[in-house]
Amino acid sequence: MQISQETSAPPVEMRTDKRSFLNKLCQYVFYIHFILITILVIFLTARGVISSAKTHKFQPKKWYLPILSSTACGGIVAFAWHAFTSFNPSRTLKATFWLSPLFTCAFGILLVSIGTPGSLAASVIALVSSVLQSIYACWVNPRFVHANKILTLSITYNPPKVRNTALLSIFISILYSSFLISGIGGATATRTKIDKIFIFLLLISLTWTMQIIKNVMQVTVSHIKYMQFACGIEVDFKDVVKNAVKYSMGSICVGSIIVPVLAVICGGARAVSLVSGDVDEFLFSCAGCCLGVGSRIVAYGNRWGFVHVGVYNKGIVQASMDTWEMFRRNGMEKMIDFDLTSSFCFLCGIAGGSICGLVGGTWTLFTEKKYATEVSIYAFLTGYFMNRVAMARVQAGVAAYYVAYAENPQSQQFDSTIPDYIRGLERLLA
Repeated sequence: MQISQETSAPPVEMRTDKRSFLNKLCQYVFYIHFILITILVIFLTARGVISSAKTHKFQPKKWYLPILSSTACGGIVAFAWHAFTSFNPSRTLKATFWLSPLFTCAFGILLVSIGTPGSLAASVIALVSSVLQSIYACWVNPRFVHANKILTLSITYNPPKVRNTALLSIFISILYSSFLISGIGGATATRTKIDKIFIFLLLISLTWTMQIIKNVMQVTVSHIKYMQFACGIEVDFKDVVKNAVKYSMGSICVGSIIVPVLAVICGGARAVSLVSGDVDEFLFSCAGCCLGVGSRIVAYGNRWGFVHVGVYNKGIVQASMDTWEMFRRNGMEKMIDFDLTSSFCFLCGIAGGSICGLVGGTWTLFTEKKYATEVSIYAFLTGYFMNRVAMARVQAGVAAYYVAYAENPQSQQFDSTIPDYIRGLERLLA
C-alpha cells in the first residue's frame, strides 16, 4: 500500500464541537481521582515507612524488592512481546496461544506451593484458566491462518513516532504501577481495617488508569492507521495526539469503564451458550436469551468504536453503535465475533502477568513466605495491565483495518482477505 507524505489535514469530517455531559464529567472525575490517589499514595508510603521503623513488624526490603523487581520484569516482558509481534506477528500469535496456558499453569502451581487460603483460592482460578486456555487454543487453531494475515496487514507499516509512543506508554505504565505499589506497601505495613479499603481503591485506580493509557494508544494509533487504510495518507502525529487529548479524553475515560464491563458480560453470555450446546434442560434454558442480550449490548460499547472516537471525535456509545451497524450492513458480524485479535492481546496479558507473578511469588516464597500471596497477586495484576498496554498498538491497527473496510469495501486499498474469509465462514456455518 502506498502511503503519501505526512499531512495535517485529514479528509474526514471531524466532530469537534460538543461533548456530552457524561464525557466531561468522567474526564474531570478522572483528573480529580488522579490527584487524590497521588496524595493517598504519598500519605500511605510515608506512614508505612514511619510505622515499619517504629514497630519492625513490616520488612520493607522483603516486600518491596520482589514486587518492584516483578514490575520491572513486567515492563521487560511487555517490551519483548511488543517487539516480537512487530518483527514476526505470525509466530508470536501461535506462540502466545500455547505459552499462555503453560505460564498460567506454572503460576497456579506456585500458588499451591505457597499454601495459604488466599493462594489456594487463586490457584484454583489459575489452574482452571490454564486448562480452558489450552482447550481454546485447540479449538481456534483453524482460525490462525486468517488471524495471521489480518495481523500482518494491520501492522505492516507504522510511523516511527507511533512505535516510540507505544514504548513510552509501556514506560509510563511501569512508573505508575511502581508508584501505586509503593502506596499498597505502605497500607500493608500498618494493616488496619481501613487499609484494606485503601488497597482496594488503589487497585481500582490501577485498573482504570491502565485502561485509559491503553485506550489513548488505541484511539491515537487507530486514527493514524484508519487514514492509511481508508485514504492512503499519513496524518500528522502531533495533530492526532492533540486531537485525542483535547476532544476525545472524556470518551476514552467513559469507554475505559463501559467497554471492559460489556466485554465481560458478552463473554459470559457466549460461554453459557457454548456450554449449553443443544442440551434442552432447565439449567440452560436461558442460554439463547443470554446470547441474544450479549449480541445486543456489544453494540453499545466495543473496542471497534475507539476508531470513530479518534477519527470523528464521537462519544464511545455512538461510535460503537455506528461501527457495529456498519459491520452488520456488510455481513461482517460473524467475522468480527471470530476475530482472534482480542484473544491474542488478552493472552499476552495473562502470560505476562503469570511471568511477573512467578518472579515475585518465587522470590518471596524463599525470603519471606508470609508476603508471598499478596506479592504474587499484585505482580500478576501489574504484569497483565502492562502487557495489555503494550499490545494496544496491535489491537488498534486491526480495529482500524476492519472499520476502514466496513466503511468502503470497494476501496482499492484492500485485497480479498476479508471477503474470502466471510465466504469461508458462511460455508462453515451453513
